[in-house]
Amino acid sequence: MIRSNDPDFRVCQISFAMLVEIQLEAEDRGWATRWTSVDALRSQVKEEVIFLQSLMREERGGVVRAYRCLLLFSTADDRDAGGIATIDLGPARFESLERLDRDPDVRKALARMFSLATGGISMVSKK
Repeated sequence: MIRSNDPDFRVCQISFAMLVEIQLEAEDRGWATRWTSVDALRSQVKEEVIFLQSLMREERGGVVRAYRCLLLFSTADDRDAGGIATIDLGPARFESLERLDRDPDVRKALARMFSLATGGISMVSKK
């Protein structure tokens, strides 16, 4: 697991086109943590900005083979709903992504937002 104080922790903003590239790379490498196809991805993810957070490293022989990341996105079928899923990235792609979390306070806030999203968010009526 990659914690928010880990050097490999990062939160990035990526384009839909970049997500498609990541998906195609995951397909080519035969990684299981991805959508079944680009068409399946397009059916679930709205073509908008997507947020990515590193979650885990897969290492073999002490070398990072892949990074498993969380994706936070708008769903394709409902303009007000979001979705969260995981996908694997190669180390070169991972290192190339622009970080949003350089400030420690921003890093902490973004980590908390992803934590809430993975735990499930419900609209709450005030009493």
